[in-house]
Amino acid sequence: MRHNRLTAACLAAGLALTGCSAAATGSAKDGTTLTYLTFETPSLTAKFWDTSIANAKKKVPDVAVKKIVAPSTDRDAYAKQLQASGQFPDLLQSITPSTFATAGLLKPYDQKWVNANFMLPMGNAYKGKVYIPPTNSQIIPEVFYNKKLFAKAHIAAPPRTWSDFMAVCAKLKAAGITPVELGGGDPFAASMPLVGILSADVLGKDPDWLKKRYAGKVKFSDTNVKAAVAKYRTMVEKGYFEDGALGVKYADSITNFTSGKSAMYMMGSWFLGSVPKDHADDFGAFLTPTEDGSLVVPFAVGGSMAISAKTADRAKATAFAEAWSLDPANYKALIEGDGAFPMLKGKTLADYGVDVTQVFKDSYSYVTQQNTKVSAIGWAANDDAMPSGLNNAFYSASQALFSSDDINGQLAKLDAAWDAATK
Repeated sequence: MRHNRLTAACLAAGLALTGCSAAATGSAKDGTTLTYLTFETPSLTAKFWDTSIANAKKKVPDVAVKKIVAPSTDRDAYAKQLQASGQFPDLLQSITPSTFATAGLLKPYDQKWVNANFMLPMGNAYKGKVYIPPTNSQIIPEVFYNKKLFAKAHIAAPPRTWSDFMAVCAKLKAAGITPVELGGGDPFAASMPLVGILSADVLGKDPDWLKKRYAGKVKFSDTNVKAAVAKYRTMVEKGYFEDGALGVKYADSITNFTSGKSAMYMMGSWFLGSVPKDHADDFGAFLTPTEDGSLVVPFAVGGSMAISAKTADRAKATAFAEAWSLDPANYKALIEGDGAFPMLKGKTLADYGVDVTQVFKDSYSYVTQQNTKVSAIGWAANDDAMPSGLNNAFYSASQALFSSDDINGQLAKLDAAWDAATK
């Protein structure tokens, strides 16, 4: 979700798909070629995508696939640029459906196929239709903790209530241990404490809050939202984050936490893919504490690929997308390397042949149990998705609130940005 400028080479090439961003895989006897927008991370490498494409093509052998690698993690923005230049891909991996469906750019999946294959068929549905298969999910964020540092500060168990959480932070600080890691140098990472607190306190009490915000019935400047944000400001003012947290990059925040420089880390469950295997038992996880200790799971159902409504061959594009989305080998890589929680119907972790840590299993139990799940604010791909551009505004406010106590001003800016985006 971080934003980087396109490389000069891609700009000079006019975003041409035959340039630095694309690679062709396979051949098609009948001339059918599908363009497929992907992305690369340390876990989801070029090899992963090439292998996954080759495996899906076994189900659709008479098609070629041209892979386009987004030059930044903002796939939505890149897809918009491709669309503006007349090069909107046939298939798009892990985009935000609402951004494109309203413009008539996406083809929905057959609901019978979705119902037959996924645990939460409507988990990321937008306006009653499924534009990306609900293949996986995340908890955004969890609070990961270092058991050894808790023991050093004589903390017997993770906190359940907010007052207990504040007491734990105070004990850690008194013991000379940084209570909470924050990769504040990257906007999305800086927002994680606020995502957790707002999801727990605001959406936990009113799961329809985001829908009501669209209807103009609630605002960010409301008293309950201000009270939740004030909790974050208290954490900052009491020095519960490391010194210079706004200058810490996301990648460095992972290293800081896993190397024992801080006791807790509020981050999306994708962090589970970074838990060190050689001392994985040193780490545990809990949910952002609430006032009364009730559990609220800030949940986001993700998915695989969207299908362009403009693709020249809908049948083959759909066949490829369905084959990719049901391939167990893709899930294995996503589970082990990216901490994704699989959502295929009728399967357990053992069915994927994965090697995961105990903290992964404990975290996944929140997904499979009956509990209070709400959309993780700013991360939903369904009707709770914020308007285009609001995620960036939210990240900006999160960074600003680290240095400023102007809660009213920052929340007023968010309301103004929301209103402008939904006119």
